[in-house]
Amino acid sequence: LFRSLMPSPVKVLAQNNSLTILQPTRLKNDNVIDQLSVLKPDLIVVAAFGQILPQELLDIPRLGCINIHASLLPRLRGAAPIQWSIIRGDEESGITLMQMDAGLDTGDILFQEKVEISPQETGESLYDKLAKLGGEMIVRHLPEIEAGEIRPVAQDDARSSYAPMLRKEMGEIDWSMSAEEIERRMRGMLPWPGAYTTLGGHVLKVWRAEAAGSDAAASALAGTVLSTDKRSICVACGEGTLLLLEVQAEGKKRMGADAFLRGTKVPAGTVLGQAQHL
Repeated sequence: LFRSLMPSPVKVLAQNNSLTILQPTRLKNDNVIDQLSVLKPDLIVVAAFGQILPQELLDIPRLGCINIHASLLPRLRGAAPIQWSIIRGDEESGITLMQMDAGLDTGDILFQEKVEISPQETGESLYDKLAKLGGEMIVRHLPEIEAGEIRPVAQDDARSSYAPMLRKEMGEIDWSMSAEEIERRMRGMLPWPGAYTTLGGHVLKVWRAEAAGSDAAASALAGTVLSTDKRSICVACGEGTLLLLEVQAEGKKRMGADAFLRGTKVPAGTVLGQAQHL
């Protein structure tokens, strides 16, 4: 099947109303600043754009540029705040409407709302929550922004933290970490890059797991399979054990550990993350 790009709902709405659509790949290379200068917008709203806006663009709209940022600034500035909030074990996240400046998510805070991060939260589920909240907030607060009925609050840089962009190799499981750390990273990195290890020299994706404790894990090499049962594959970690509940072998569909074990032998003592011949 061939995959094709689909326009977002915003673009479809703009097309249906014969509105101008600009889709620059690079702000400085596509004459977009000149085009925006001609349009003279009152306000620019930015969400997950992936580029820092230069000062000459920030100065164009009379009300400035507002960023819908998916964290409770100043915590988790940067490219991947949703994923890192889960990876780092935060109990809450949220949306910040921020008056943009030339820095990386350093502008004044206009409005914030919180959401709880559940114990089963994934990067995907939290993204969906925050996308809905961000859309609701910008629509609700635009009249106040236009009327000048807001009091911007400067960020406390001393309380800031950074959420770097995710890379594919970050999905490889480091079994020397604690079971709780690995489980959080797995959830945070769904749907991309996902979590994976190797079994018998082949990639094994891990879709779902639980952190647990075990006295046997203390003396075992991290990544060692301690036992298997109808529900899970128990693996020793740097601290505690991880129960693999849903996995996916190369070229196969994702499946529960019970179904996987019916077709693949994984004896106790097998070390994940190393080439093995089953």
